[in-house]
Amino acid sequence: MSKNYDFIFAGSGLAGLSLLYRLVKEKEFSKKKILVIDQFQKNQNDRTWCFWEREIGPFEQLVCKQWNSLRFFSPSVTREFALKEYSYKMIQSGDFYKHVLDFVGSFDNVEFLVEKIEEIGDNGNNAFIKTVNNIYKAGFVFNSTPLFHPVMSEENTLLQHFMGWFIQSDQPAFDAEVGTLMDFTVSQSYGTTFMYMLPTSENEALVEYTLFSEKVLDKSTYEVALRQYIDEKLKLDNYKILHREFGVIPMSKAKFPRFVGDKKHIINIGTAGGHTKASSGYTFQFVQGQVGKIVDALKKGESPLVPLSWRDEMFQWYDMTLLDVLLDKKIEGEKLFSLLFKGNDPERILAFLANESGFWEEFKIRNSVPFWPFFTSGMKEIYRKLR
Repeated sequence: MSKNYDFIFAGSGLAGLSLLYRLVKEKEFSKKKILVIDQFQKNQNDRTWCFWEREIGPFEQLVCKQWNSLRFFSPSVTREFALKEYSYKMIQSGDFYKHVLDFVGSFDNVEFLVEKIEEIGDNGNNAFIKTVNNIYKAGFVFNSTPLFHPVMSEENTLLQHFMGWFIQSDQPAFDAEVGTLMDFTVSQSYGTTFMYMLPTSENEALVEYTLFSEKVLDKSTYEVALRQYIDEKLKLDNYKILHREFGVIPMSKAKFPRFVGDKKHIINIGTAGGHTKASSGYTFQFVQGQVGKIVDALKKGESPLVPLSWRDEMFQWYDMTLLDVLLDKKIEGEKLFSLLFKGNDPERILAFLANESGFWEEFKIRNSVPFWPFFTSGMKEIYRKLR
């Protein structure tokens, strides 16, 4: 026998829980029946989210550390820059899950179900989810599972893959107020490769080995690179690994569908809805922007499928163009990012990567990189979109 709800969340990761949290805080939805389905319980600190923003965000109380100065290193460029408009922030997923689940647990109109989703569909009048035990129906399903992901291949997708260690040294070793956004002074033999380091105190830091390439590596390769960097660059002999992370984020030209079915009862959110930025892999701040628009639309009685603005479309074109340049190896990643950080105010690059830049800033950024590779990739992406 089927059960009926107003909203069903397929998946309880970053996107699903962000939307749920924002939704239940609004009195307009206090009587709505809500179901959250995931095959796993979210009770592990399985990832770290870092992002930059101008304002105080909806999860500001969960920020465990923020930086107002960052560094960029490559063989040809060394820059340390103060952030005047933005703050670079870190949130631990374990803190996020606990905070949201504790808060939402006080609402009796929200149910959680730990079951594997077998099918998500639309019968014309509403959306439905089929699990091994039952069928659940709702006016809208917000899906963040990979069920509707497009076909991704080495021709249209780079993988951002990384291994990170939270380390603790036995003596003060870090400037806790300055983070390293990218350090390209490491081997580029596997593709675009950089180290990322965020110190949380004088003795502790997240050190991450990150690559943009078509394939993931053997686990031992990441570990060797991390140990070499810690030994040779950070010059640490005695340290402990407090926590380990590994992740793979698709940076893809494949089109992630924003909705499923003609009736638009199934709305894809998060990575499933194309809200991982294709040119950088950053997700957190883009998910918050999407879920905020969904909540605003629902409060007005409008469709949660919020139309893309022409500026959204333009930033997508920028993303696809930059990604095509990297995919076709028209410019090596280390050289490209070196040119960007050498020829521009770094904070303007952050604004550009956050989809918050202005036309003049975008003009200067375009002029800081070789014209022909970006022109040909840009035209290629326009043609691909019009086909």
